[in-house]
Amino acid sequence: MKLLVTGGAGFIGTNFIIYWLSHHPEDTVVNFDKLTYAGNLNNLTSVEKNPQYRFVQGDICDAKAVGAVMDGIDIVVHFAAESHVDRSILEAAPFVMTNVVGTQVLLDAALKAKVRRFHHVSTDEVFGSLELGTPDTFSERTLYNPRSPYSASKAGSDHLVRAYYHTFGLPVTITNCSNNYGPYQFPEKLIPLVITNLVEGKKVPVYGDGLNVRDWLYVEDHCRAIDAVLSDGKVGETYCVGGTTEDINNITIVKKIISLMGKDESSIEFVKDRLGHDRRYAVDWSKIKNDLGWKPQHDFDTWLTRTVEWYRANEPWWRDVKSGAYQTYYTTQYQGTV
Repeated sequence: MKLLVTGGAGFIGTNFIIYWLSHHPEDTVVNFDKLTYAGNLNNLTSVEKNPQYRFVQGDICDAKAVGAVMDGIDIVVHFAAESHVDRSILEAAPFVMTNVVGTQVLLDAALKAKVRRFHHVSTDEVFGSLELGTPDTFSERTLYNPRSPYSASKAGSDHLVRAYYHTFGLPVTITNCSNNYGPYQFPEKLIPLVITNLVEGKKVPVYGDGLNVRDWLYVEDHCRAIDAVLSDGKVGETYCVGGTTEDINNITIVKKIISLMGKDESSIEFVKDRLGHDRRYAVDWSKIKNDLGWKPQHDFDTWLTRTVEWYRANEPWWRDVKSGAYQTYYTTQYQGTV
């Protein structure tokens, strides 16, 4: 079987490629990535010489390039996206182009190539925000209510994927996942940002009161969920994928990491809250458990500790990705936090 993985040099795409080649060594994986700031081929040195792996640099908005790379593909796993809410607030246009237009270009090419499956990786953020202290959760039945340019662009891509299924019969599946964490995550996201700032002796910026809640999913569990959907998922269906946490707020996570790294809470600096900051996410993953037998296997405390250890052991990797243009973005976003 031949897979096309879009955005395979990014955080989740990287982990998925490594996972897939390990668990399905007979398959061929083509990694199609534009190599934006968040794409890094150094993530994939462990597989770059594998004869079952091939990298092609290209933009999912480029119909000619997409059409060429789609030739002979059996399964598309679509990760490629602009994914950081903060950046979408600073500039929304790249999110609409990549996440909406890029997805449409891929769908057209997949339809023409008659792929066996088009799997679209989406986010729980399309469902909006839940109230703190409630038992409410997101599920496949939750109405869409995106509240940031990022989540709105992902909602648009989800609707396009479903439209190509209903209108053209393209065999699609969708997963809406919660916040991922683990190795190779770009250090603009909360967990690697906290870890790397502490190593550098910098303050840790925390938005607002720090009480915003996210559902945390270890990245390998996410890869396992996609594997389950590709193997046994029903065409046309959506599956929500969540982690093992229950209402852990951001400030608690920051304090956990500070403790793991032997630092003190004077490292915390509360900063102005971001615009439209969703208060709480929580994911009901009972459908994928009941239908496909999947459930997360990585508990948060153990794998948060191992994630801290990974970033400590791979300092050259993250120091390289935090150089250059990242510093300009960081200064703009956090008003000079050091």
